[in-house]
Formats: sequence, structure tokens, C-alpha cells
Amino acid sequence: MRKHGNIGIRLLIGTMCLSVFCVLSASRPDNRPRKQSSEEVKLIHSDVLYKNYMDVRADVLVGHVKLYHDGMYLDCDSARFYKDDNTFNAYGHVKMVQGDTLTLTSDTLLYNGPMMQAHAQGHAVLTHRKTKLVTDIIDYDRLEGVGFYPRHGTLYDGDNVLDSDYGQYTPALNEAIFKDNVVLVNPKFDLKTNELYYYANTKIARIVSETNIISSDSTFVYALRGDYNTQTGEANLMDRSHVYKDMRDIVGDSLAFDDETGVSEAFGDVVLIDVENKCMLTGNYCRYEDQTGIALATDSAVCYEFSEQDTLYVHGDTLRMVTYNQKTDSAYRDLFAYHKVRMFRKDFQGVCDSLVSHEKDSCTYLYGQPILWNEGQQVFGEEIRVYNNDSTVEWIHIINQAMTIERVDSVSYNQVASKEMFCYFVDGVIDRNNAKGNVYVVYFMEEDDGARIGMNYTETPELNLFMKNKKVDKIWMSTPSGVMYPPFAIPEDKRYLTGFVWFDYIRPKDKDDIFGWRSKKKEQELKKTERRVVPKQHLENL
Repeated sequence: MRKHGNIGIRLLIGTMCLSVFCVLSASRPDNRPRKQSSEEVKLIHSDVLYKNYMDVRADVLVGHVKLYHDGMYLDCDSARFYKDDNTFNAYGHVKMVQGDTLTLTSDTLLYNGPMMQAHAQGHAVLTHRKTKLVTDIIDYDRLEGVGFYPRHGTLYDGDNVLDSDYGQYTPALNEAIFKDNVVLVNPKFDLKTNELYYYANTKIARIVSETNIISSDSTFVYALRGDYNTQTGEANLMDRSHVYKDMRDIVGDSLAFDDETGVSEAFGDVVLIDVENKCMLTGNYCRYEDQTGIALATDSAVCYEFSEQDTLYVHGDTLRMVTYNQKTDSAYRDLFAYHKVRMFRKDFQGVCDSLVSHEKDSCTYLYGQPILWNEGQQVFGEEIRVYNNDSTVEWIHIINQAMTIERVDSVSYNQVASKEMFCYFVDGVIDRNNAKGNVYVVYFMEEDDGARIGMNYTETPELNLFMKNKKVDKIWMSTPSGVMYPPFAIPEDKRYLTGFVWFDYIRPKDKDDIFGWRSKKKEQELKKTERRVVPKQHLENL
């Protein structure tokens, strides 16, 4: 009888076969009764067949061994074939082929015919079409169509290389599940997580646990749940996922991101932080375009302007922020707010229909009957331009139907109305007021001890009003014409200038009140005025 080497080792492996198959059977996800194959394993070829007295139940097969079972062919150098049990142990250059799409190779393979389960060990490689799984041990369940590996394994699928400590692959579903120290490497990005679902047919990675994705362009994605297309770089993420790039971070209840175009769309309690520009956008919808530097927020949208003084909150139906000259030392941005704009800062509040803020010239333009408040001061007109110096108001230009009001008491107000007006501030407090064109003034005069002297009503072409300790200190007028009324003889028709309204019912009270839009009463709206149009020039008149 011909001797065959390594009999002791092979017997040991043979005794392990039954326990391995029991573990595979026990790994079913439910309590459904397991089907079994009634087809017998068939020996197609072997150069040598003999019996060994140490394992009399087995046929020892040596040389170009070929076996077949229920649609599966197996080739190996040698095998122990347990015909009565319908099982076999294969050794050396093992190659199992199922159909024309699946191949399993290894150094050894234990096969249970009734259970249709294979335990491959040593340089195990499972290949399905263009997808290849490489590891040390693969347990493949033919009935379930699932391959498991309990140790470190690597799956190769085109540009994607996935490593994990444990995993399983279902060829029929093109689905791979990876667990523990999962790393997906692609020329365009690296992905790290502790659990990941991957679909070879669509190249989509399904995120089910805390995941970090770093793209080659330094885009960082933090996600807890969602889908990431490894080919296109498109992601649909849930559970407060983040996309961070160039010191901008966007997060929302759900988030769609396209790495190719650099476009992010977030929904539900969205926060877009621009660290470099010290500002933030929030809303229930936000869109950011990395290539153009355009950010858009709607649905309870708020822009937060952070400064050393305080935070300015700006709300509008739609907010649009554009950053120019990105990634250069000359970068600057503009903010556009459309419709029902309300602003709040502790020392400064405002409302208007629309707003444009240009960082380059430090100017904010307010349109649509704007109103501004600074402590006890109120100004309004057809258009207001606010000039800042490092987020602090430096001066204000009010154009057409300009009026500034200072509250003295519940019925008395200092008032200046003119065609246009300039208000200058020092340390955030109004310091001087310059009014030009059809200036009307109502001013309540007081002694140093606060005793009321009377009310002055004046008309003048121009006025300069100087403040001190937040009170009127000096007044200069050009060719004034006016009347001084004692306190007991102030005519009611002179107490308030035409167009006077104290808009306290509109003024934002705090940062949460910016969402409560309150319109002017119809009778308190500014009169519509016709804009002057420059006449067309004709060549013959030049």
C-alpha cells in the first residue's frame, strides 16, 4: 500500500471538519430549518486511490483530484473522501468553482456535502466576477451564498481596497459586510470606520457607524449613517453628519454631498460655520458650493456675525453668502438677505425688506423702508447705508424721507427730518448727526438739572447735532427759522413732525424675536417717491 505524508495533520483537520460545519450552521440569522442537499459528492478523477489503516472510512485520493457536487467542481492535489458522510477534505492547490462567476482557492478545504458548506484555510481567495476577497480563512455557505472570514481580510474591487478584522461577502447580492478596524482605500479618498456595508455592483458604501472620510482634496466627511458612492463621490448622509473643507463646516439632520462638484445640501436644523470669516449660517435648508464660494440658507435662516463687540443675528426669508477670491490673501465676501429681514445685536437692531452687505467696502445697504435702532435712537428712510469698522458701526447714511428720533419720555421725542442724513458713531454710540435738505427739527430743551424749558421747532437747510453722554450737547443750523414753545403751550400739531412714528412694536427685542416679522401699519408706511432717471443723451446734442 502506498504511503501518504502528513497523515497526522490531515486526521486532525478531518476531526475539525464537523465542528466547523456546526458553527456555520449555527450562524444562521433566524430559526428557519436549514435545507440539506441529497445529492452525492462524485469523484471524477484521481491519479491514485487507496485506503489508509489509520482512517479506514476515507478514500485517499492523490494526484489531479477532481470532485463534483451539486453544481460545484473542485480540483486539488490530494483529498480524503468520506463517501458515507458525503464529505471530503482537500489539500494542496485547492480550487472550488461554482458556475462561471465564483471561485474559491486555498491551501486546504473541508467540505460538507449535505450542508453544502466549505471551510477554506491558508491563502484563501474568494473571487466573484471582478471582486476578490483575500484572507487566511473563509467559511463559505453555498446554500446561503455567503462567505465569512473571522480574521483579517482584504476585498479588492476595482479602485477600492477594503480591509477589516471580520467580514462576510454575499456574491448573489454583491454585498460585503465589514466589521472592526474597517479601512477603505481609494485613489480619491480614505474611509475609516468600525462597520461598513459595501455593494460591489454599485460601488456604494453604506455607513452604519461612526465613519471618517478624507478626500484627496482635503475634504473631511464625518458620518454616522448614510450612503457614499465610491465612484462619483456622492453621499447621502443622516444623523447630523458633517462635511468640512477649507475651514467651513456644514452639518444637518440629513446631508447630500457631491465631492466632484463640491456641492453640499443639508436639511433640518442646518449649521454652516465659516471659521475663517467668523460667521455662521443656520436654517432648515442650506446649500454650499465649494467651487463658487456661494452659500444659501432658507427656512428660518440666520446669519451670525461674530465680533469682539457682540454677535449680530440677521434673519431673512433667504440668505445668500458669496466668497470671492477664495484661497487667496485677498478673499472677501458679500451677504445678501431677501425679504422680511430682521437684525439683532445688543447695541444695534434693524428691519428692512432686503439687505446687501459688502465686506470689501465695509458697507451694508438696507432697502425697503428700513429702520435702525441704537439704544434710545431710531432712524429710518427709503434707503440706509451702514458703514462699519471691524464690525462696529462707524457712520450711517439715510437717503430720502430720512428721520432720526430720540425718545425723551413717553410723549416727547427729539426729531430731525430731512432729505438725507448722516449719523456718526463713536464706540458704538451716536456722536453727531448731520441733516441736509428741507430739515425739520423738534427738540425739547432742558436745564442741566433736567428741568424742561420748552420745545423748539425749527426749519433749516442744514443741521449738525452734537451728542455728549448720549444726550444732545450742541446744535448748529444754517439760516434757521423756528419757534420756541414753553412746556405748557406746545401745539399738538407741532409736537410731532410729519412722518413721525415710534416703531417700538416692530423693533426686535432679542435674538429669538428676529423670526417674528411685524409689518408697518399701512398708514405709517413711507410715501412712494419717484426715482430720478438720468435723461438719455443723444449724440447730436453733444
